[in-house]
Amino acid sequence: MKKLNVSFHHYPLQFKVEAKTSRNTLTVKDSWIVLFEDNSGQRGYGECAPIWGISPESRVDLEAKMLELSSSNDYEKVDISRFPTLNFGLETAKADLTADNHILYDSPFSRGKKGIPINGLVWMGDLAYMKKQIAEKLDAGFTSLKLKVGSQEIDDELAILEEIRKEFNPATLEIRLDANGAFEFEDAPQILRQFSEHKIHSIEQPIEAGNWDQMAQLCANPIIPIALDEELIRITTSRRRRALLDVIKPQYIILKPSLLGGLRTCDEWVKQAEYKGIGWWVTSMLESNIGLSAIAQWVSTKNTSMKQGLGTGMLYSNNVDSPLVIKGEELWMSKKSWKIESALKKLK
Repeated sequence: MKKLNVSFHHYPLQFKVEAKTSRNTLTVKDSWIVLFEDNSGQRGYGECAPIWGISPESRVDLEAKMLELSSSNDYEKVDISRFPTLNFGLETAKADLTADNHILYDSPFSRGKKGIPINGLVWMGDLAYMKKQIAEKLDAGFTSLKLKVGSQEIDDELAILEEIRKEFNPATLEIRLDANGAFEFEDAPQILRQFSEHKIHSIEQPIEAGNWDQMAQLCANPIIPIALDEELIRITTSRRRRALLDVIKPQYIILKPSLLGGLRTCDEWVKQAEYKGIGWWVTSMLESNIGLSAIAQWVSTKNTSMKQGLGTGMLYSNNVDSPLVIKGEELWMSKKSWKIESALKKLK
């Protein structure tokens, strides 16, 4: 029987440009390449890519758990139930161990025959910077934009939306908003009404997660269709998943495998959402191309026409070289080669 060894290799990802959210500004993103190796020399790669303050794990606890896993004679006996990013990294690394050229899921996308439509992400910043990003995305051919809101004055954010709508109507450009829980419940209806004047597709997490009754009120008669994002974190049982969807009844949910415990967990969220008539799409969580590839391959096997949030892997100056490329508004698997081994060598 083949013995599996697991190791973790810290791979800090360097942003090309500062990435500002409603919480903070990111210049470096911690990531670990997960390496499975059996006694025949076969290797499989995954990624653990938490975002501190959003992921349930703390850095101290995560690194301690990684040490426990790499020191264990049987990693499967180590309890990682409270470590969703570890679940994702180990799950995908083990799948990669037996994959041909890192193809974890066979689909037209993974064979380079079809692209995955994605939205263009516009990061927070001053008005000039946001307008510059919007122009670049529109010039590239994106027909769906996702704008981070909640860090600027509302009037400034409304002015940007007004400018966009003067040139692009809802039939030609879909606008998604992501508030990251920035608004108070008492203020949210008025803010959503103001945003709704610009024909918004949806808004992610308008109020802070954990307030099920308040979120349910916003979803009951939605001024703008609401998508749950951070709300799904720490919901770790089937019973709780059903309860959350039954209570809040959102229009959409956003799936982030690194936050939710891996792709198998996301399969269950999809099953529950589709049974209840709730829309969904998947968003990468600032992973490198290793994690992004696994997520993209997984979603390519699903029967969905929704534009996905899978472009963030292109933000880094030191990303792992991979076949992933963006053509227009689609993510594609090209004929380029993976360079994971080269990335690992640079760490030594």
